Amino acid sequence: MAARNAILKHLRVNATPSLQSSSFQNPRLIGGGVIQLFRRHFSEEVRGSFLDKSEVTDRVVTCVKNFQKVDPSKVSPAAHFQNDLGLDSLDTVEVVMALEEEFGFEIPDSEADKITSINQAVDFIASHPQAK
Repeated sequence: MAARNAILKHLRVNATPSLQSSSFQNPRLIGGGVIQLFRRHFSEEVRGSFLDKSEVTDRVVTCVKNFQKVDPSKVSPAAHFQNDLGLDSLDTVEVVMALEEEFGFEIPDSEADKITSINQAVDFIASHPQAK
């Protein structure tokens, strides 16, 4: 135990908060340092790897238009898979699988179940760093 404490004593690093101490005294403050506390920080490499939303929209619309059971004239960025395009749940799964292939990444089932329109697909894909 003594050896462990001696090693830990030399391995410890002092951490200093980057926010002003007054922000920590009142966590209900809006603005200033509190927002910094909750902001997600991405490295430059990851931040630059997201696809442009207009490009994603064009590719998703094209992908859905190429789906056999869809009338291409009904496809728009605001189209709902079931209400506007007449797709059932199995068809929606097939569309999501086609989008996975188009953008080169797997959409988890829990997220795929939430994608019921072109806008939702675009929002998810545009916010995913692995989309190509």
